[in-house]
Amino acid sequence: MRAKTLALAAATAALIAGSGPAAAQTKLTIMVFAGMQNLPLFAAQSQGLFAKRGLEVDIKIAPNSDELRNGLADGRFQVVHAASDNSVAMVEMAGADAKIVVGGDDGMNRLFVQPDISDIKDLRGKTVAVDATNTAYAFQLYEILRSAGLEREKDYKVQVVGATMKRVDALLADKTLAATMLNPPFSLRAQKAGLKDMGEATKVIGPYQASAGFVIAKWARENSDTLVKYLSAYVEGVRWSTDPKNKAAAIKLVSDNLKLPEEVATAGYGLLLAGMPKDAALDMKGFENVLALRTKHTGKPTKPAADYVDLSYYQKAIAGM
Repeated sequence: MRAKTLALAAATAALIAGSGPAAAQTKLTIMVFAGMQNLPLFAAQSQGLFAKRGLEVDIKIAPNSDELRNGLADGRFQVVHAASDNSVAMVEMAGADAKIVVGGDDGMNRLFVQPDISDIKDLRGKTVAVDATNTAYAFQLYEILRSAGLEREKDYKVQVVGATMKRVDALLADKTLAATMLNPPFSLRAQKAGLKDMGEATKVIGPYQASAGFVIAKWARENSDTLVKYLSAYVEGVRWSTDPKNKAAAIKLVSDNLKLPEEVATAGYGLLLAGMPKDAALDMKGFENVLALRTKHTGKPTKPAADYVDLSYYQKAIAGM
């Protein structure tokens, strides 16, 4: 009799618990730059990949790399996705214990110039636009110009404008800004608006690990389960996005989230697939090149590539999928 009473009590408790509110989700605020590279995040949200792992993810768009890096260091953002060199900059310039935990894409960057520029050498005496003077795609730009015999400050000026979406607007509005690096969908918009495409960055600089996810190491250690769940959802978002059967839905997702015409979203989708490795794996050769460019254009040596990376959370996420 007592056993039946206990069983009935347990069943009643289960019914009451089941009728109550859903378990609270772990909230994360992340920051990213606007662009095609966010498709896996859009997929993870729209397909419930975060939610089914108990995560509620709020995605913020970065106005510039300084805000993204500062926000991560301050704890306002738990995870950020941006050019991997931004994580290196946090370590080398701000003394932060930032770690890259997942790869992304090769950046899909191309050099765009004003219509009257016919050769890279024509940028002598001109002003070029960057997000920040001392990170990532600025170094790509300096290296491409250096390969054409142009040296920073001596042969051209550099103006800080901000994120890619701001730079394309700036070049279209101000003809004195002669060049910048752009990736899709902004590169597609630039080409359509009449800016001249001078070619793909990696053709000049070699392999490059552009987008990557990074965190503060202390937060990762204290929230390892949450980080593994996040990375698992992100990788599942990559797999969903790159599955041919989801192509039409993925293009619509890009079009809706980035407010793009279907033809631009379609072209951007093709570029993303070409630039993103399986499961957003980190390209260590590409990352070593990131460090080499930083050393070349700052004059300061970096640590070995492995010191900036902790793939243990990513590996655990992959193993559990």
